[in-house]
Amino acid sequence: MSGRLRSLGVLLRQNRMLWAVTAGGAAVLVVGLLIGRFLVPASAGTARPEAGLATVPVAFGPLSNTVTVRGEAGYADPVDVVVDTAALAGPAVVTGRVPELDAQFSPLSVALEVSGRPVIVLPGTLPGYRTLQYGMSGPDVLQFKQAVQAAGVPVGDAADDTFDEAAAAAVTALYTAVGYSAPVADDTAADAVAESQERVQSAQLELTGAKHALAVAGAGPTPVALREADNAVASAQRALDSARAETPPVPAQIADLDDAVALAVLSRSQLAEAPDTTAERLAVESATASLASATTALATAHQEALPTLPAGEVLYLDQLPRRVDSVDVAVGALLEGPAMTVSGATLGLSGTIDAGDAALVQKGTAAAFDLPDGTTHTAVVAEIVPGADAESRPIVSFTPDPLTAEQAQQLAGTNVRVEIPVGATEGDVLSVPAAALTAGPGGRTRVEVVDGDPRDGERAATHRVDVETGLAAEGAVEVRPTGGALTAGELVVVGR
Repeated sequence: MSGRLRSLGVLLRQNRMLWAVTAGGAAVLVVGLLIGRFLVPASAGTARPEAGLATVPVAFGPLSNTVTVRGEAGYADPVDVVVDTAALAGPAVVTGRVPELDAQFSPLSVALEVSGRPVIVLPGTLPGYRTLQYGMSGPDVLQFKQAVQAAGVPVGDAADDTFDEAAAAAVTALYTAVGYSAPVADDTAADAVAESQERVQSAQLELTGAKHALAVAGAGPTPVALREADNAVASAQRALDSARAETPPVPAQIADLDDAVALAVLSRSQLAEAPDTTAERLAVESATASLASATTALATAHQEALPTLPAGEVLYLDQLPRRVDSVDVAVGALLEGPAMTVSGATLGLSGTIDAGDAALVQKGTAAAFDLPDGTTHTAVVAEIVPGADAESRPIVSFTPDPLTAEQAQQLAGTNVRVEIPVGATEGDVLSVPAAALTAGPGGRTRVEVVDGDPRDGERAATHRVDVETGLAAEGAVEVRPTGGALTAGELVVVGR
């Protein structure tokens, strides 16, 4: 038995429009019968006449059908803002930039100042969980690059998930944009840069000296040295010739002078040979290697001294802008737990809807509701989310057209009646109650039009007009005559 009742309930819910039209026609029929039975007076001294026809006039005007939803007005997706203070050397003291209620956070907003440092708002869904520095890679680096690029800060290749020099430069530009200095490296990193610079300068001087020595050694004898060697050869030869010309010659003297000539010639020939610069070249190679090593160390020191992005100085929020709903901190207080709560900045409406009605509603459909001051405001259907199971009703959300700050404040937290037109005629049309429609031959639809006095009952003159039906709404059905004339105000039969 309970199963049959549930089936009947489902049938009723799935055919709400049909049952509404039928109920409306039945109500009209009952009213007509009561009028004919009790309100039409009988002629004095005669028998009560036969009951008349139940009739209604053909209506002319616009026809529309609406779905009604009760919607809660509020700001969506509230989020607790928690600032990571683990990296702070001292206590996390709120030093400024505490937002007012209803303030809005957009990219590059400063949500709070803690220990003199800003908490910068950027678009993103992944919370900052580590300090980003040169050489790191991962989804958090990619999110940072894409976030600052979206905020208008140059970052190089935003599709590369490596924290490179361009990303470090973007950190500096980011902090400059919000009016703070970028995080600086510690003293150890700065000292390493200075020491590396000194080693580079020393290696450069060493290399310069080695190259000069090599150049001197490889240049060969000077013209003066060559001339001196030539003169020595000539002088030795003249001395030898003079000794040989003496009478009597002195053999020992001639032999010594001959040796002197040979030595002078040998010395001159050695000057013409290429010099040996092996030692000088080795010195240059050593100085070059030292300079390369010092340069690499300097580059590493510079990279380690590049700006970093502390996890506690950036706040990633999705769906920006965001609105501040509550603030749980004050200047001078220690930051413990959530600092504030933020939610979507746009006021929305949401409520449940019957599954049958949900089938008639589409995203972007226009809707209307009354503001607390009684004025009507428009909205559009933003989303329809099916129920979690067969027993759950779908959820429909609406985006109101722009509201003033005062209207939004008055509307937030209230429950309003939202009407969604799901069908309307284009202008004025003829319409009759659903009970006036009957089936004719060949599946045609028709209405019975009264020509005479409907109080004459079955004897009243009537004729039938074939019609086409259109939109049905609240018990009435749009009709267009196809076989005969039909005008507004004519009476049609809804019951006998």
